[in-house]
Amino acid sequence: MSGRALMWEVRAAPGAQPELLAWVREHAVPRCGAVELYRSAEDRVVLIAHHDADPPRLPTPPPHLVARPPHQWTFDRVS
Repeated sequence: MSGRALMWEVRAAPGAQPELLAWVREHAVPRCGAVELYRSAEDRVVLIAHHDADPPRLPTPPPHLVARPPHQWTFDRVS
């Protein structure tokens, strides 16, 4: 795996997690390299992407799909 990782987390609006996951697959995943996509049993969607350089800012989902705006962090691989 590469030296940088991006973690992007968003909380879905009530009942919107399936549609939010579809939006993430269509609009966010193609902007990333190697991707891991997760969902919680409740309402969270987390994307972790691995990059060799600075990862891109991911787009903001449509407001009707989210309970709050996404959060994004960049990490450097330690070991």
